[in-house]
Amino acid sequence: MHLSRTRVIKELPIPRKGTKYVARARSHERSSVPVVIAIRDILGLAHTTREVKKMINQKLIKINGKAVKDPRESIRLFNILEADKAYRLSISPKGKFYFEEAKEKTRLCKVINKTILKNNKIQLNLHDGTNLIFNEKGKVSIGDSIELDFNNKIKRIIPLEKGKDVLIISGKSQGLSGKVEDIKLKKAKIKLHEIDREVELGIG
Repeated sequence: MHLSRTRVIKELPIPRKGTKYVARARSHERSSVPVVIAIRDILGLAHTTREVKKMINQKLIKINGKAVKDPRESIRLFNILEADKAYRLSISPKGKFYFEEAKEKTRLCKVINKTILKNNKIQLNLHDGTNLIFNEKGKVSIGDSIELDFNNKIKRIIPLEKGKDVLIISGKSQGLSGKVEDIKLKKAKIKLHEIDREVELGIG
């Protein structure tokens, strides 16, 4: 399926004029980049959709270590895309998606919710749609970040706390970075780096 170019999310760094339709991501279309747009339009590793499909058939494209099967498969923020090299999807201070070379094949995920299961097991719901059973030592709270390898094994836990540097991934300040000044009542006060301003954002 395709999406009218006029309805494309502002985060996609593609021209607003051109062909009438563009590829629609299979899921999370308001917060992801379809593989075909990443490979063809952003990274320039192919000229046509047909060339992207050929790369997929040859198993040359992976997301978080898994082979891509559909050119419309979604790449979420901080996911690792492998093609000619490894890239991490990030977002600029102007609120535009871009790919940066990834030296480590791990990804950061924000904990947006957690659920207590049977036998006191904890399921973590992450910003990129991943659900993870937490069996590691240590505490994880909503708003914290975790670093995962391609087997979804936790490499480290990064708590959201005063003094930590953060990147805002949604809302009006999306793409801006800052330092946590204070946390109260499930809200974080952040001093922005790019502009001299403080913002208060909900955790989760």
